[in-house]
Amino acid sequence: MRILHYIPSIDRTSGGVGGYMQLLSKELGKLVELHVATHQSENMLELENCKVHFLPTWKHAREMHREWTRLLDEVKPDVVHCNCCWMPASAMTQHWAQNAGYRVVLSPHGMLEPWIMHRHYYSKKLPALMLYQRRAVERADMIHATADSEKDHLLQLGWNDRITIVPNGIDVDSISMKTSWQRTGQILFLSRVHPKKGVNFLIEAVAKLGGDYRCLIAGEGEEAYVEELKSLAERLGVADRVEFLGGVYGERKWELFREADVFVLPTHSENFGIVVGEALACGTPVITTKGTPWQDLDDHHCGWWTEVGTEPTLGALRACTECSTEELERMGRNGRKLIEEKYSTQAEAEGMLRMYEKLLK
Repeated sequence: MRILHYIPSIDRTSGGVGGYMQLLSKELGKLVELHVATHQSENMLELENCKVHFLPTWKHAREMHREWTRLLDEVKPDVVHCNCCWMPASAMTQHWAQNAGYRVVLSPHGMLEPWIMHRHYYSKKLPALMLYQRRAVERADMIHATADSEKDHLLQLGWNDRITIVPNGIDVDSISMKTSWQRTGQILFLSRVHPKKGVNFLIEAVAKLGGDYRCLIAGEGEEAYVEELKSLAERLGVADRVEFLGGVYGERKWELFREADVFVLPTHSENFGIVVGEALACGTPVITTKGTPWQDLDDHHCGWWTEVGTEPTLGALRACTECSTEELERMGRNGRKLIEEKYSTQAEAEGMLRMYEKLLK
């Protein structure tokens, strides 16, 4: 089977979407002949077991159309899999592929979740919906959701009920688990620094938590927003306990996961949240919100699944500080076991293959 993915970016700054493609290609490329079309950028992630093709950007639509059509003719994929919403190029590649007679899967990657839909609705979302985005969702032969909650939100839109759930995967075999759960006093946030992620709730919670806990905020973000968060920490008197590390990659990223007492993602909305799975794979308990599909944290006793906001985050942090070392280790091992059994990249790739086979039938 030949599969052609289109993804707007595999740059390291693209956050979870780029990471998803990197993890997926490693295993899916063992099961199918995998091609990935994207656009060149400065800090591109390396993809294994696939052939990467570069297209002109949508601002050069005529050239992009010509190169995309040439690629379709060359690869002759059984399925075209388009990723992301709101970016014109995602809708354009889908439109051109379907007009050429190809079956198309669309992965929204949480970009149709309610919080995202409401943000800048009249200035950005509504014009895009009217021009291309709603039509793209309606026309897709299959919609790929990563969790029951994302499927429910997609069904509530009422635009397309041809939805298959395939959870994202974690390359757990390549992630070392921590060997000690002795407290370090470190609280970790590691993700894209963006208003959606609720970093302000974490800073406010740390200010109320007191004690000697240090909050490490790792991730790239727009300079103006990062400065806004730094000013918040200053106003709350915790600038000396909240450290902004910027983008962190490679082994240092895994060291941060393993060194932290707890990983916190106080987000408004995530369709999956790969960083949650990565933290659990390292044996670190997690605090995240019901804006994510991670009820497993409660069900498998490996973290806290809270409402969105400062007080719920604070309550979970206090509960974490009251845990014994033995309890933290128990939670950490539960989390690692959960990822191994339910969220491996092998399981994701096999799920994708079943989805493609279902579509072709």
